Amino acid sequence: MFVSYLILTLLHVQTAVLARPGGESIGCDDYLGSDKVVDKCGVCGGDNTGCQVVSGVFKHALTSLGYHRVVEIPQGATKINITEMHKSNNYLALRSRSGRSIINGNWAIDRPGKYEGGGTMFTYKRPNEISSTAGESFLAEGPTNEILDVYMIHQQPNPGVHYEYVVMRTNAISPQVPPHTRPGQPFNGQLAPEGRSQDEGEEDERSEEKESVHSETPEIFTSESVQTFPVRQPDRFLSHRPDNSVPPAPQPPRRSRDHNWKQLGTTECSTTCGKGSQYPIFRCVNRNTHKEVPENYCDSSMKPTPEEEPCNIFPCPAFWDIGEWSECSKTCGLGMQHRQALCRQVYANHSLTVQPYRCQHLEKPETTSTCQLKICSEWQIRTDWTSCSVPCGVGQRTRDVKCVSNLGDVVDDEECNMKLRPSDIENCDMGPCAKSWFLTDWSERCSAECGAGVRTRSVACMTNHIGSLPLEGCGNNRPAEATPCDNGPCTGKVEWFTGSWSQCSIECGSGTQQREVICVRKNADTFEVLDPYECSFLERPPSQQSCHLKPCGAKWFHTEWSMCSKSCQGGFRVREVRCLSDDMTLSNLCDPQLKPEEKESCNPQDCVPEVDENCKDKYYNCNVVVQARLCVYNYYKTACCASCTRVATRHPGYLGSR
Repeated sequence: MFVSYLILTLLHVQTAVLARPGGESIGCDDYLGSDKVVDKCGVCGGDNTGCQVVSGVFKHALTSLGYHRVVEIPQGATKINITEMHKSNNYLALRSRSGRSIINGNWAIDRPGKYEGGGTMFTYKRPNEISSTAGESFLAEGPTNEILDVYMIHQQPNPGVHYEYVVMRTNAISPQVPPHTRPGQPFNGQLAPEGRSQDEGEEDERSEEKESVHSETPEIFTSESVQTFPVRQPDRFLSHRPDNSVPPAPQPPRRSRDHNWKQLGTTECSTTCGKGSQYPIFRCVNRNTHKEVPENYCDSSMKPTPEEEPCNIFPCPAFWDIGEWSECSKTCGLGMQHRQALCRQVYANHSLTVQPYRCQHLEKPETTSTCQLKICSEWQIRTDWTSCSVPCGVGQRTRDVKCVSNLGDVVDDEECNMKLRPSDIENCDMGPCAKSWFLTDWSERCSAECGAGVRTRSVACMTNHIGSLPLEGCGNNRPAEATPCDNGPCTGKVEWFTGSWSQCSIECGSGTQQREVICVRKNADTFEVLDPYECSFLERPPSQQSCHLKPCGAKWFHTEWSMCSKSCQGGFRVREVRCLSDDMTLSNLCDPQLKPEEKESCNPQDCVPEVDENCKDKYYNCNVVVQARLCVYNYYKTACCASCTRVATRHPGYLGSR
């Protein structure tokens, strides 16, 4: 138990021997030739009777989460060792009797290290090696200058906590239970101890002090024996008076009464968490047998008044507090609505907002949602496109676009969905003036160190003007991107074989590329594929690597095509095109000549004449019903029968089912 102390003692003796030419040692009393050494109590020449070793194991089975008291370290204790017997998700905590947190207090976990408290330095250890099974520990040489309490932050079954410290014989007492708790009871929400009357508490304190002073032999205490120690009552049951005050008049001996009021437990806590209240229960008992008797056996005027006591004051589990949905962001068409989700905890009948990580065990509710109040007005194209401004390459053309209500009136553009607005100006590509294949040099290294391999190069079809991106249309005679190579025959050794890298996953910015990695045995003309473990003695080449072709800069982005404006006889569909920078913000740095098409024609086939005379469109704008996918409703399916039937014929499964 005192290995470090004995080592220091031996070093002291050895140093003294080396310091004397004659080889005589110096004792701890500084006399030459003395054989006195310091005992485990720190007394020079002592016989270990001046102190007492207090040790035990806290094995309580705990149920509630939070702080639970393990043991009290008295004032003047030395050689303190508090060690968790096995690694767990629990944490040890240390607190002074004055209420100051020393280690792991206030629901915050400290880093392992040294912490000053109680007049000594505590070393907090928390082994974090995966293979280690050792638990947490507090170690200190002492002595302490005040009473300290050790707690466990309980989160999983208690693996047991071993405690040990040394006290001088005059202070050698059993591990104490503070006035407000029993071992294993939760702190910061602890249950009140099972009570006794005020007089009994005082008698127990006096008897405890008497037994402590006259204890002659060291004792080993366990958590089970701790439960039998006298429990001191809360401060309100103790009578404190100044030293110079006049003592009260002598009271008749209590033993003259056969019955007395006694606290037998407490009421249940009003809440399971978040600070509730409970009251002590007083019953009339026989002083000798301690059995409960009818209350009229006791003096009713002497019955203590139950006082409210706090209980379960640890915060309740955090929860998500969800607000109401906001109004839809759009008066028509697809919009968004939002709501607030706050992580909260209930404490002392108050709901407090806490950090979101306390709710990480719960799935966070959605805070945004789509909404649609009604169908917006419709965009109409009033004129055809003008001719392109250039005979070849990329130019511009324009047309007239208006927002038209369901009644056919021209209204403000805001009445229509701006995201679906057909463009009234766009680039027009009359075809490149020239296109060519662009090649890189062949790679210098063959993909195989021996035997057959390949060398690669990059191939791109590009126009002959600066700043364009790869295009299609250079013909089918695409130059080869790989060519065979051979570095000579291979031996029969086993090694990793790698394929060629794939193309970079993106055209610009940071991407990735992959290759195949297999274990092979190279023969003269063949490769024999082996299980990967055959090559385990060799370092496996990477099968993926990062790649960076060039900075992205601004690029054109576009949405999906909209539904065709007409189901037959030539309609059009549109999409939105935006120029975005690397951080996905609007930019004007894109090449206008490379802007994707924003509109194209569709459904050029002739309309099929209606066969069923009863299946007709009752409204002129049934194409809006089709675009809004409202044909799944019987009302719209009947009012726009012809349009809904045509789209169902062209796209089976389009209508779905309700």
